Amino acid sequence: MTSTAKPAIEVTGLRKSFGDKTVLDGVDLRVAAGTIFALLGPNGAGKTTTVQILSTLIGADGGQVRVAGHDPVTEADDVRAAIGVTGQFSAVDNLLTAEENLHLMADLNHLDRAEGRRLAADLLHRFDLTAEARKYVSTFSGGMRRKLDLAMGLVAHPDVVFLDEPTTGLDPRSRRDMWEMIRALVADGVTIFLTTQYLDEADELADRIAVLHDGRIVAEGTPAELKRLVPGGHIRLRFGTAEALDHAALKLDGTRDDEALTLQVPGDGGVSSLRALLDFLDAQSIAVEELSVHTPDLDDVFLALTAKDGRP
Repeated sequence: MTSTAKPAIEVTGLRKSFGDKTVLDGVDLRVAAGTIFALLGPNGAGKTTTVQILSTLIGADGGQVRVAGHDPVTEADDVRAAIGVTGQFSAVDNLLTAEENLHLMADLNHLDRAEGRRLAADLLHRFDLTAEARKYVSTFSGGMRRKLDLAMGLVAHPDVVFLDEPTTGLDPRSRRDMWEMIRALVADGVTIFLTTQYLDEADELADRIAVLHDGRIVAEGTPAELKRLVPGGHIRLRFGTAEALDHAALKLDGTRDDEALTLQVPGDGGVSSLRALLDFLDAQSIAVEELSVHTPDLDDVFLALTAKDGRP
C-alpha cells in the first residue's frame, strides 16, 4: 500500500473526559486500509473508549475522526454500515441457536432472506461452526461464542472490524484459531483495529502498534521499531576458538563469556547496525562461528513506556 492511499481510520486530536477524569487527551491515529492496527495500554488507559467513539457508540469531546471515509458524528449511519464490532464480551443471544443468531443479524441488516440464509451458512462453515449450527448458544464454550460473535459482525461485509480484546478468557488453542481468522479477514482486504492486553498477540498479528498511556499515544510503530526504543538489545557472537574470541574482544566493545566463547555486542537489532558490524568483522578478518540478534520484547517496551514515577 502506498503512502498516498486513503487511510481506513484517521484520528486527529481526539479528546474525551468523564466528569473530571480525562481519558483521551489529544490522540492522533492513522490506520492504513487492509492492515492490522493494535492499540495497547494499561487497564483504564482509554482503549475501549477509543473503540466506542470510532464505532459511534459514544461521542467525543473534541478532535476529528474519519472511519472508512466517514465522520462518526455527521455520517454515523455510513460508519455503522462500513464497520463490524466485536466487544470484550460476546454479544450473542443464548436463547437462540448459532444459525438463528446469524439469521437475526441478516434480517437486521435488511438482507434478502435467501441471501441471508446463504451468508449464514457460509459464515458457519468459515468459522468451523457448521456442526453446532442448530445448537443453542447457551451450550457453547467461550471460544465458540467468540467465533460466533465475530461471524455476526461480518454479516454486513464490513470494511473495518473493531476487535476489543477478542481473545480475553480463551484457551491457547482458541486464541490461535482466532488469530488465524483475523489473518484471513485481512487477506480479504478487511482492516482490523485491535485492542488487547496480550502483548504476544499484538506482536504476532499487528502491522503497526500504538501505545496509549495517560490519555496520549506515547509511541507508535511496527513491532520491530517499538522494540528498538528500549535498551538491552545486543548481537551475540560465538567463536570457534579462544584465540578468535580474544581477537574480537580487542576490536569490539562488549561482554565476553570465555566458557561459551561468546561476545555480546550492544546493538539495536536494526539492519543498518547489523550490516555495519558484519562489514567490520570482515574488514578485521574476524571469523565468527555463529551470530544471533537479541532485542527487547514488547513486554519490555510496554513496561518502559507506561512506567509511573520511574517504576513499571
